[in-house]
Amino acid sequence: MRALASLPLLLILVGVFSGGMLLPAGLALSEDNFHDARSFFYSGVSGLIVTALIGIALAGREHNRSSTRQLLALAIGYVILPAILAVPFYEAVRTTSFLNAYVEMMSSLTTTGATLFAPERLSLSEHLWRAQVGWMGGALLWIAAAAILAPLTLGGFEVTAVSEPGQTPAPGAAHRDRSDPRTRLTRTVGALLPTYTGLTIVLWVLLLTAGEEPFVALCHAMSTMATSGISPVGGLSEGSAGLVGEAAIFAFMIFALSRLTFSSDTSAARRQGLRYDPEFRMGLLIALLVPALFFLRHWLASFDIGEEEDLTAAATAFWGGVFTTMSFLTTTGFESVAWKSAQDWSGLQTPGLVLMGLAIVGGGVATTAGGVKLLRVFILFVNGQRELERLIHPNSVGRSGLLSRRTRREGAFIAWVFFMIFALTIMVIVLALAAFGLAFEPAFVVAIAGLTNTGPLVTFGTELPIALAQLGAGPKLVFTAAMLLGRLEVLALVIMLAPDLWRE
Repeated sequence: MRALASLPLLLILVGVFSGGMLLPAGLALSEDNFHDARSFFYSGVSGLIVTALIGIALAGREHNRSSTRQLLALAIGYVILPAILAVPFYEAVRTTSFLNAYVEMMSSLTTTGATLFAPERLSLSEHLWRAQVGWMGGALLWIAAAAILAPLTLGGFEVTAVSEPGQTPAPGAAHRDRSDPRTRLTRTVGALLPTYTGLTIVLWVLLLTAGEEPFVALCHAMSTMATSGISPVGGLSEGSAGLVGEAAIFAFMIFALSRLTFSSDTSAARRQGLRYDPEFRMGLLIALLVPALFFLRHWLASFDIGEEEDLTAAATAFWGGVFTTMSFLTTTGFESVAWKSAQDWSGLQTPGLVLMGLAIVGGGVATTAGGVKLLRVFILFVNGQRELERLIHPNSVGRSGLLSRRTRREGAFIAWVFFMIFALTIMVIVLALAAFGLAFEPAFVVAIAGLTNTGPLVTFGTELPIALAQLGAGPKLVFTAAMLLGRLEVLALVIMLAPDLWRE
């Protein structure tokens, strides 16, 4: 493992994903789908051979000795990898353009989950490849957050760190990690990958127990852990697990609310436990408060149709709201089986703004969820509360609570700057899409879906689904850029332009 870590990070990623192509090749071969089997097998073997040859040529050099270099390799990987992953997909589908295949793979790798293909158009091996790329992209996020972003105080860690974003922790800072970046990367893979794999297997078994078909259960389990929302049948409503399967998926979506749910390697709140973690508490509060408001509307609307005593309908509507709220808050994008009946019962037919708002808030720092992140929103909330207290008592000192002085001041400032950058990026993406002829509403929804990595918003964010496949090359490329910016975050891209990176 240590010898592998000495190779360039980008080369490691190419080799790992090339090896992953052998799994859909085996599935296609078992179904006598020889064309798909050849497409994935030849691409995978070719990728492994090229990786091995380049690895041998570079074996004597030192690599991955800088966290900023690793960050740069990660950014380049998000641009190059989808092109490599699109090769077998393009060859297998045969009836699409390479640009469509590239957008599809970018959507899967960034765990966005937006698709350009109807479920019936793809074979099982092609569906597996989409879900597998999303799952591997989620694992990459878990590992990169702890091994690359956390040491550089990026990805949400900047609001609580002592040092400035893009810099290693200052001398004397708590939880400082001075280990070699290669060693840190190796240690993180060994610690998180078994956990990530084990949780996926457990959820797969639970979905099988709930009555789901094995292949669909596997894809939904991988998509839940990666928060990609990829489904081979078009969503949970087309599956057979029902409400029991949704309950299992809901329990595992909680892992996208806070990193403390699966690791304590990067959180300053690990000594106090999950119960006092602000991200976890705020996420659960939102997941219950928003459905409660919907339920109030449901309950009031029920008087107009004479169902005020139908407790079963009320409970079903509430569950549909809770599950769908949690799903879009974690940027997974699964729609509850009961969500449609809840809409019909309440008369709320187009809740797109609510779903987009949840996606913008996003999940926890250093998880697979996208969006602004709960920690940044919590920091802004605490800072706003503090400012209101000072209006009443200007000389009050205030209580630190869970947050340090830096978190209340510099952290709030950085969180506000990030939010402004995020808003400006939305505006730029919307203008770019409008320049290619999209109307404001679909352009806004597509921009939010890309920047929050919540692809299902293009289906549920408007009254009529947005057909990404029917867009021109320009809007597709803009959407691809939005997905990349949403996953890497603009702040990280700004740090990569710093002169210190290029002096190393």
